[in-house]
Amino acid sequence: MRCYCVIEHGKPLQLVDKPIPQPQGTEVLVRVKAAGVCHTDLHLWEGSYDMGGGKRLTLAERGILPPLTLSHEICGEVTDMGDAANEAANEAASGAAGNAVGGALHAITRGKTYLLHPWIGCGECAACLRGEENICTKPQALGIGRPGGFGEYVLVPHPRYLVDIGTLDPAEAAPLACAGVTTYSALTKFGARVQQGPVVIIGAGGLGLMAIAVLKALGGTGAIVVDIDATKRAAALAAGAIAAIDAKAPDCAQQLIAATGGGARAVLDLVGATATVTLAVAASARGGHIVICGLMGGDITLSLPVIPMRPLTIQGSYVGTLEELRALIALVQQTGMNAIPVTRRPLDEANAALQDLHHGKVVGRTILVP
Repeated sequence: MRCYCVIEHGKPLQLVDKPIPQPQGTEVLVRVKAAGVCHTDLHLWEGSYDMGGGKRLTLAERGILPPLTLSHEICGEVTDMGDAANEAANEAASGAAGNAVGGALHAITRGKTYLLHPWIGCGECAACLRGEENICTKPQALGIGRPGGFGEYVLVPHPRYLVDIGTLDPAEAAPLACAGVTTYSALTKFGARVQQGPVVIIGAGGLGLMAIAVLKALGGTGAIVVDIDATKRAAALAAGAIAAIDAKAPDCAQQLIAATGGGARAVLDLVGATATVTLAVAASARGGHIVICGLMGGDITLSLPVIPMRPLTIQGSYVGTLEELRALIALVQQTGMNAIPVTRRPLDEANAALQDLHHGKVVGRTILVP
């Protein structure tokens, strides 16, 4: 099979021919039909994260070494499975309610297309035993610790990570595995606030457009979107945002305070940079809740009395759990939630797709189709 791999960080992906994996035991072999290109893929390609204060966390420090096959937003068709896969699927589903779309699987069907939950953990630590594999201390995520969707096949270790998408378009469903579950998990952390007033969403890329759609499906009041790019602000308005504000405007925080009637009670930062978190704090009302998902990097200096005196909640949110992904798929099916704009490109344009994302040229999501 063909794979486009990171052989050296910061250098073009290389085409590598590999044997098609042979599933054993509970493993399931999936032929990739759609693979999203995400900002996390850019960090993995670059090889490090900006931790602020001039510090960078390298992938090598996390034990992640080339070669890497990127992409964790994957839809694919089951072509083969180990002899214990269906028994394992039945066991995994024994404590779940039903086998409806978005629910736990009771059997795997060859030739059927599924969305893959990529955030795979060790299965043994306290987080994994709580069902929070996404925050496992020894993660084995697809496209990071395990080969991902920039290849023609993906080997999934257990059928519980396959989510039935029903009749959804694979290219439109693929971003739900990251952009979708990330924004769903973050927005649900606000609780009833999403129905009580507008949510400020910082960043109008693929995550931002997904957040607008998820917020609407959750019955939210609406989104006020902030971005530096006029094209992306226009896309946010087209997607249903009630307002879009230029992040470069010197009075951006004041505009947000006015638009939210005195300050935002819910701010979702999908960028996660020094400037955006600083803006989130400045634009928040007393009692405001800020959730940070973005990993662009940097640091902030914050007077500690501000947190209890205002009082503010500042919370991190990292992708989402398998149960949250299933709940999101069920929500999409129930509400007819609109898909974000996707641009389909062939797998051999993987390098060009990464560069377009790097230079801010992508509206919505680029999906590679082998």
